[in-house]
Amino acid sequence: MNGVFLLLSGCAFFLIAYLFYSKFIAKCLGIDHSRPTPAHTMNDGVDFVPSNGAVLFGHHFATIAGAGPIIGPVLAAQFGWAAVALWVILGCIFIGALHDMIALFLSVRHQGKSIGSIIETVLGKKGKKIFLLFCLSALVLVMAEFTRQVANAFLVYPEVATSSLLAIGEAVVFGVCVYKFKMKVSVASFIFVPVLFLLVWAGTIFPIDLTSLFGLSLDQARITWIVIILAYCFFASTLPVWLLLQPRDYLNSYLLYVMLILGVLGILFTFPTIQIDAFAGFAVANPKSGVLQHLFPLLFVTVACGACSGFHALVSSGTTSKQIDKESHIRPIGYGGMLVEGIVALIALIAVASLTQEEYMMQLKNSEPVQLFASNLAQFCVVLGFKKEIATSFMMLSVAAFLMTSVDSCTRLARFTWQELWTDSKKNEEGKTETETGFALLMQNKYASTMVVVGIATYLLVGNPEISKNLWTLFASANQMLAALTLLTASLWLYKKLRNFWIALMPMLFMFITSGTAVAGLFKGNLDNWLKEGFQKGGVAAIASGILLILAVALLILGATNLRKLARERAKK
Repeated sequence: MNGVFLLLSGCAFFLIAYLFYSKFIAKCLGIDHSRPTPAHTMNDGVDFVPSNGAVLFGHHFATIAGAGPIIGPVLAAQFGWAAVALWVILGCIFIGALHDMIALFLSVRHQGKSIGSIIETVLGKKGKKIFLLFCLSALVLVMAEFTRQVANAFLVYPEVATSSLLAIGEAVVFGVCVYKFKMKVSVASFIFVPVLFLLVWAGTIFPIDLTSLFGLSLDQARITWIVIILAYCFFASTLPVWLLLQPRDYLNSYLLYVMLILGVLGILFTFPTIQIDAFAGFAVANPKSGVLQHLFPLLFVTVACGACSGFHALVSSGTTSKQIDKESHIRPIGYGGMLVEGIVALIALIAVASLTQEEYMMQLKNSEPVQLFASNLAQFCVVLGFKKEIATSFMMLSVAAFLMTSVDSCTRLARFTWQELWTDSKKNEEGKTETETGFALLMQNKYASTMVVVGIATYLLVGNPEISKNLWTLFASANQMLAALTLLTASLWLYKKLRNFWIALMPMLFMFITSGTAVAGLFKGNLDNWLKEGFQKGGVAAIASGILLILAVALLILGATNLRKLARERAKK
């Protein structure tokens, strides 16, 4: 098998799916181009802002992409390239892209509310609270895992740290120019995008290496970067979306576009032969721990964002739905954005699949997945005339930029979720809507709520570093379970509206089975470690996975009960 054939075949399937299947989904949902969106009806200049379609696609794509479609396929390749490729292609088309498009649509039709609020319309307040707790747990895990990955990238590639920090300042200036001084997006892009690429060069000239600059140990430097990154997340969560979050995501999207182009061209010109096993077996040993891993369910949850991601629903209903200009943009942004992410996943797979099985397993044992991806994809770029060192730095900057994009957006989404948990509107004696006061009101404050979610992530990374060994699998399992819960909400909503609910129901059942099995396995494994070696070795992970499992089962039971009730009501009519 050749990498070029795999890439072109995947792209062809994605194109066919976008042209035909996404139109079918749009018809089932009843997307209306003329219907006003929340960005117009609820415009507040902070969270609800009508946005240019291209800018919003860049923000959405950069936010959902992160490093998930890179890390997942690189890790999952242990099971064989064919298994990963099939799940990426089929998963994106029939589950992931469908999931993202429906989540975005539902939020737009419900005043830009989160999936947690939408679920209240089909499962009541109890269902909403349970779902929000699950969302919060998943979001904190995303924050922790991606922050860890960024900190490690900054340690190994200090030039990437410089470029990333400078890019934050550039994004603020871009936002001010476009939204305050009314500069056209095209003009601003012409100025700021080239500057963004110059920052790659600036990083190589002035690398921020904390170990050499301040004499810190590797562990001290890692903790320092974690604190700096989470401090940045605090400001990204509380500042207006147009000032930092949206312009940063938009500019970063160009990094990923160029990375995509270089990756595709590198593969086309290199014409790499896929050397790792097509199928490595139903169980393989983890190269770092030696623990036996089973293809089912770990293949599906490990690939994670490369095929389907519950985090995307939180992005779609948390930030994107509040900025979408027209309902007709739902299809290209929701469905199309996920398909492009699938292409990233295929490129990541091909980058490591060009190694022999022995080389791949050895590199995976000694390196982080993002480093493995960057170095091997950079090798393809050498054929295009780039120096290996410059190409590797650029690839790492791209990955780090998207990790940061996911982390800061995730912090904002976690803040929204925490605020919703403490918001319980009710009617007073005069019939007017009011909310609680006192502590509940404090928890609804954007600064206090951001401090809470950042504090939890800090504890996981600094106060309990042992959990980092299980963080990706725990995050990926929760992420897939979150997708299943979102599809459950969509199934009930579509059934209630007398529409084709099966398009969401069948994917929901599959995701529940795979992710539920994975979470149950994590709970058992970490509980055993806790009992045998103490709380530090598995206590936090066992508690976290146990909570996730309980919340998911509770929602599934509520969903089944509600579906049965709706079926009975329909039968009586």
